[in-house]
Amino acid sequence: MSPGLPLRHLLLALAVVAVWGTNFVVIKLALGHLPPLLFAALRFTLAALPAVFLLPRPAVGWGNLAAYGLLIGVGQFGVMFVSMNGHISPGLASLVVQLQVFFTIGLAMYFSGERLQRTQWLALLLASGGIAIIVLHTDGTTTLLGLALMLLAALSWAGGNLVARQAGRVNMVAYVVWSSLFAAPPLFALSLLTEGWPAIRSGLLMADTYTWLAVVWQAVGNSLFGYAAWAWLLARHPAATVTPMALLVPLFGMGGAALWLNEGLPAWKLSAAALVISGLALNLLWPQLRNRFRSHS
Repeated sequence: MSPGLPLRHLLLALAVVAVWGTNFVVIKLALGHLPPLLFAALRFTLAALPAVFLLPRPAVGWGNLAAYGLLIGVGQFGVMFVSMNGHISPGLASLVVQLQVFFTIGLAMYFSGERLQRTQWLALLLASGGIAIIVLHTDGTTTLLGLALMLLAALSWAGGNLVARQAGRVNMVAYVVWSSLFAAPPLFALSLLTEGWPAIRSGLLMADTYTWLAVVWQAVGNSLFGYAAWAWLLARHPAATVTPMALLVPLFGMGGAALWLNEGLPAWKLSAAALVISGLALNLLWPQLRNRFRSHS
């Protein structure tokens, strides 16, 4: 998939997508003890502290940092954790949230007035077919509410992508760290308002070593390591060489959920995954293939 990457860099890219994919298993395990919004608040607190005292603030406005923190912290991860708290299975969550790619395209089109190309329509149709299969097979582990919340999380992620794009070329690790300052407080407030102090207190008392390791992994492994390593790779290789590796995230997510959580992989789920990933792959890889065909013609 990425022939231009040296072996060490390829292994680093695989490590990042493995962390991002299997992270859905870690989330599910931590939700066994912590209320979802409290879990999200702790994640972004550790993402900000103490790193905010070590990394200089990126050269962007406070409004941009606040918007990114709210969209990613509250809109993406807060909603995603609520969805995964009994409303959608981890494997499907890792798949559905990748539709942020199409939401990002849609939002960019809305603000710029561009139109979808024919291949993008086909890619969207394939991915929509996968979601339709999931809708037809909602059960006790995945509900329509969970699917709707996960789509909302994907939409918020897309909004965060556009805000980050407006920030320009900045240190992405510092950007994530400083924007986390705007994610943690509203998440704590929402946790107190909707989950209540008794649930917060009970969750903190019930949390064991593995739960706290999951929280740390969210902040350090998923956010800081993931973004730092991905940015390092993008700084040394063309985006067209690195970004296709992200297609492996739902494969690691569904595989990890099947391996560690015994999440079933029936034919309908594999079919849905094949359609969604095919749509993502077509949207991501077609421009490269088209340019290659033109260069040889």
